[in-house]
Amino acid sequence: MKRPFEFIIEKLVLLSGIASIVFVILIFVFLLKEGLSLFANENVFAFLFGRNWYPISDPPQFGILPLILGSLLVTFGAIVISVPLGLAAAIYVAEIAPVWLRDILKSGIELLAAIPSIVLGFIGIVTLAPFLKHVFNLPSGLTALAGSVMLAFMAMPTIVSIIEDSIVSVPKNYKEGSLALGATRWQTIYRVILPAASSGILAAIMLGIGRVIGETMAVLMITGNAAVMPTSFLQPVRTLTATIAAEMGEAVSGSGHYYALFAIGIVLFIISFIINLLADMFLHRKRK
Repeated sequence: MKRPFEFIIEKLVLLSGIASIVFVILIFVFLLKEGLSLFANENVFAFLFGRNWYPISDPPQFGILPLILGSLLVTFGAIVISVPLGLAAAIYVAEIAPVWLRDILKSGIELLAAIPSIVLGFIGIVTLAPFLKHVFNLPSGLTALAGSVMLAFMAMPTIVSIIEDSIVSVPKNYKEGSLALGATRWQTIYRVILPAASSGILAAIMLGIGRVIGETMAVLMITGNAAVMPTSFLQPVRTLTATIAAEMGEAVSGSGHYYALFAIGIVLFIISFIINLLADMFLHRKRK
């Protein structure tokens, strides 16, 4: 027989879980209600693969392909930077650092996640963008590369924390057996521990991608906000999130521009849902 207190706690947890699902469904329904209104007059294919985003021209053009590619370019750059650094940092914290230093490093990594994105964007404008402008001799340092570097810094705490937890959760007898067979510490890490923690590492990467692709203020401030087809990391780009943040306040309620921004929200919601679903699948595979 369960105690009344335990019964109440269990029901509250159940209600919290159900409420979370209901809120997500309601958000998606709201986005669909507003966003699908755009396609009464616009073609879905032209919206997704159009190369021109001119929402206030006559006639307006709502092609979001430059925005999608801008988001993917910045996200790809951030992951290329953050994953190797995050993996190396997680290995050091979990396997190499002494206990006293490990606690300090873990606390510092968690504190990095608490820095507001707008503060990081301001730091990027003041320091990173002028540095890139000088190094690459660019007209402006507000480029996709600047966004990638800053977003990599923002994704690092998530990636390091999850990978470190995955490495620590590898059974100790794996490591002890490898060392007993004559493997060195680095051979054990590379050939035994990392393969055993591979599902958690992949989940960390997927969650890092989700963290990056949903970021708004930092990319709005330091990527240049040019809705053009990206060809390199050294040119200004515009992302999906930055477009919504920059233009929602100016869009006339009920206009095609207004509905197009909600349609972008639908695209972002679907991308984020797929990324989180894949991350959850990898985590469940790891537990099994």
